[in-house]
Amino acid sequence: MDKKIFRESSLTGVLKKDIKRYQDIFKDDETFEFRFIDNQDCSIRCGIVYLSPLIDKNIINNNLISPIMKSDIEKNIKNEDIIDFIKYKIINILTVKKTSDEQTIILNILQGNTVIFLNGILEALVVDTKGGQVRDIKEPEGESVIRGSREGFNESLETNISLIRRKIISSQLKFSYREVGNVTKTKICICYLDNIVSKQILEELNKRLSTIKIDGVLESGYIEELIRDHSKLPFNTVGNTEKPDVVAAKLLEGRIAILCDGTPFVLTIPFLFLENIQNVEDYNNNYIYGSFNRLIRILGFFLATSVPAIYLAVLTYHQEMVPTQLLLSIAASRESVPLPIFIEAVIMLLIFDILKEASTRMPKTLGQTVSIIGALVLGEAAVQAKIVSPSMVIIVATTGICSYLLPKIFMPILILRYIFMIAASVIGLYGYLFAAICVSFYLTSMKSFGVNYMSKFIKIDKKSLYDTSIRYPFWYMQKKDKFNIKNLLNK
Repeated sequence: MDKKIFRESSLTGVLKKDIKRYQDIFKDDETFEFRFIDNQDCSIRCGIVYLSPLIDKNIINNNLISPIMKSDIEKNIKNEDIIDFIKYKIINILTVKKTSDEQTIILNILQGNTVIFLNGILEALVVDTKGGQVRDIKEPEGESVIRGSREGFNESLETNISLIRRKIISSQLKFSYREVGNVTKTKICICYLDNIVSKQILEELNKRLSTIKIDGVLESGYIEELIRDHSKLPFNTVGNTEKPDVVAAKLLEGRIAILCDGTPFVLTIPFLFLENIQNVEDYNNNYIYGSFNRLIRILGFFLATSVPAIYLAVLTYHQEMVPTQLLLSIAASRESVPLPIFIEAVIMLLIFDILKEASTRMPKTLGQTVSIIGALVLGEAAVQAKIVSPSMVIIVATTGICSYLLPKIFMPILILRYIFMIAASVIGLYGYLFAAICVSFYLTSMKSFGVNYMSKFIKIDKKSLYDTSIRYPFWYMQKKDKFNIKNLLNK
């Protein structure tokens, strides 16, 4: 809403004139509705305004209109006391507020509340009558678990807050609201545990949120891009999840959660590289099984980024490193392939990425069919046509499968894979190692809200391994210092 239309004093006390003012503001909006109401002895004359798609009509009918119409105002009540009489003794709704500010009235109407104007009164009542359809609480498809909570966030901010409240029953759990987006006025909520959160990080977050100048925020991804460190790089420095138990666990470590109305994805800060290899199910299962899965993910990260580059480097520049029998077998399979190894690898990886994107965007009933049939048919046809070698198909398949072990960093893995391949094609393993060292140095220099992005990996000691690549048992970790993000700040 354009700020130029707002007035300091919006109400005149003349009911028809006040209603007409908001009719003009919401001109050409057919969802804007109003109604005049008189009470039983006609001592009260009021009007209600609302946007019909956003309200619960049963609440308005049963808890607002009906009580007012049946009310009988005592004769000794003064005119200025009528609004308090209606607020405290007539309306059967939990949240009722008084206001005379025009901007506040307009924003409440847009948010699904109902506003009551009274004849002769210079204040209005804002009543919480929000309604509309809300998606049920279901398990997130992208973060499904075998053992653990099946709850997932939905698009309702109030529902998401309640899910976190149920996980952490503490008076130290704090929620503060803000609005972002000049036009959309999207409501967001900052959540943290007051006794363990870093005030420095909280202050920095509020500072960054205050600098957001954008017309619309339709999803938490908008906020993520605007507040993150190193925004030009593919590695995330702001986490996101759809699971309340994940958010609760991060809050207990001193992190801050950002909930955005209209999306099930909740942001968490600071976000460390370590969190890419962690999974909530690691803590729900035996610590040996959880540790094994983490080691598998670390191996998967290495294979997904490095296998094509190492294969390319070895066959092009370091053939003496390959056993003779294996080298002869690979050479025989590539005898009729006309393309250089680098071009062959790029083509196969691009085809795999195209199939992945196609299966993601297509309807679920067709997506799996496209990915499976496409991979089998195209791979077999390419080998039969002597366009690619069977060994390259194995390399690409291994690389692609390992990429799905770490879905949170799929894009960084994709980019690193091509960087390493280009470096390996120039000077072999030396190029690959040089590129890997440069990436490692850059990752160690990154920060997320003042916390080193590679914290818990830089300093290698026994204490740093408690909950990193190995998930130690709870009874052991309880004897040690509890992990808190505040302790990693500025280290």
